[in-house]
Amino acid sequence: MSERVYTVERESAQAAAETVTENASTIPEPQPPARPAPPPFVPFPMWKAAIYAASSVVLGLTQGLGLNLITANLTNLQAYFGATQQEVSWLPAAYFATNMTGTLLMFKIRNQFGMRRFAEIGIIVYVLLVVAHMFSNDLRSALIVRAMMGVAAAPLSTLAFFYMLEWLPPARKMTIGICFGMIGNSLALPLARVMSPQLLQNGEWHGLYLMEVGLALVALAVIFLVPITHPPRQKSFDRDDLISFPLLATGFGSLAVVLSMGRAYWWFEAPWLGVLGATGIGSLVLLALVELHRKQPMIDLRWLFTPDMLTFAGALIAVRILLSEQSVGAIGLFTVLGMGSDQLLPLFGIITVVTVAATFWLTSVIKPQRTPYLHLLALVMVAVAAWMDAHSSVLSRPEQFYVSQAIMSFAAAIFLPPAMLHGFARAMAKGPQYILSFLTVFLTTQTLGGLLGSATMTTFVALREQFHSNVMAQGITLLDPMVAQRIQAYGGAYAKVLTDPALRDAKGLALLGQSATQQANVLAYNDLFMVIFVATLATIAVLLIHLALGAVKKTAAQPKAQPA
Repeated sequence: MSERVYTVERESAQAAAETVTENASTIPEPQPPARPAPPPFVPFPMWKAAIYAASSVVLGLTQGLGLNLITANLTNLQAYFGATQQEVSWLPAAYFATNMTGTLLMFKIRNQFGMRRFAEIGIIVYVLLVVAHMFSNDLRSALIVRAMMGVAAAPLSTLAFFYMLEWLPPARKMTIGICFGMIGNSLALPLARVMSPQLLQNGEWHGLYLMEVGLALVALAVIFLVPITHPPRQKSFDRDDLISFPLLATGFGSLAVVLSMGRAYWWFEAPWLGVLGATGIGSLVLLALVELHRKQPMIDLRWLFTPDMLTFAGALIAVRILLSEQSVGAIGLFTVLGMGSDQLLPLFGIITVVTVAATFWLTSVIKPQRTPYLHLLALVMVAVAAWMDAHSSVLSRPEQFYVSQAIMSFAAAIFLPPAMLHGFARAMAKGPQYILSFLTVFLTTQTLGGLLGSATMTTFVALREQFHSNVMAQGITLLDPMVAQRIQAYGGAYAKVLTDPALRDAKGLALLGQSATQQANVLAYNDLFMVIFVATLATIAVLLIHLALGAVKKTAAQPKAQPA
């Protein structure tokens, strides 16, 4: 047995080595020193706990509003930049292309260099980029800034989560902490819609950027004035990351751009979409080959490819796509019906209140073993909401959607935290080194799942709109007395300004075509809601079968009672 060297005084080193050599067969292997136990938790005063909770919400809102304020106002930005709808759609695409990789990169930076430095540098860079956004007067510079903000905004969601955990006792970190650690990001979507009209009215497009700057400066003050506990540092980077991270960034970024822009340029009409998609898939395949041969992989693919984790990831993607019913389906229908942001304020106010109420309710019931049942409840609520929305018409108004969208908001609020708790518990059971692998799965399913849901639903609506438009066009003929009467009625609205009967009839025919197009779009969205309803029922059936099989396996594994 080779000689071991111990940290002792020089005079006894030789004797200690001889003793170990003589008794090598009887002395056990030395154990590494145990980590010191964490200090006992000291409850925070009420005012201090409120500061940490508010800091968490502010950081989450800063990150969420930085994306949603732009996404909710692309039409206004299109007018400012003088760009087409396709061109301005690159703004959110640039953000998504870098955000997911940036989040994983920031996680490793935090582990190696510490929370404080990670927070301070990250927020300073974010503030500088937000200020730079104020001076991006053309679309190209705005795209560069948005892509950089995708990386710079990555620390904010992580910091929001840690600030919420900071003031909570250990027993509440996985209940209140999980639920409320993400509430700022969850509220960003409805609040962006609520605040946008007033911001645009006061400062036009500058109002949106000024809001971002203000929130970024508040977040900067939070980071420097409100301290947070530093987790222990550990070495996270090695030379193999110089290969893995470029492949990860290329793969996720390429797929994010394809899913974001595929509908705008249409999937089979722009060759560069196919090239970019192949590049993304090829990069991820190479990444998998590299990670499988690393001694310390950044992402443990062998664990991720286990049946349990594949089922978990598949469920996250499926439900994330279904939850796009609100952000894509309902909002898209309101746009087709000509509803402006001012008319939707009460609806988004209800969504905000219901999201907060659902989060409070979830904190009282969330437990790892209840995750499947909470997801089952969420799916039932999605099915109910989709069924209610599937009966819309051109006369529908936001008031008819208050109940259905409140139900959908409740379902969205109670789905994500249990899923995160379930996955986080499994990662911690395997070891802290598996957290990054879980984070990869979680971000992939949420970001790419959301983009996939949006791309799939908007494409489906476009195809169904063409179908309904063709059916309606076949029934519109000037030989039909009702069609002729409708054209005259539409043209009669211009009788005071158009004296030529032929011009009035032409205008009436154009208005009839617009009305038919609007009706076709409404029917297409009804088809979408019905498809979501059917898909949700199928997902519920799969979940029930999964629960039944798990119960059967658990019963079979229990030892049978011996007869007396």
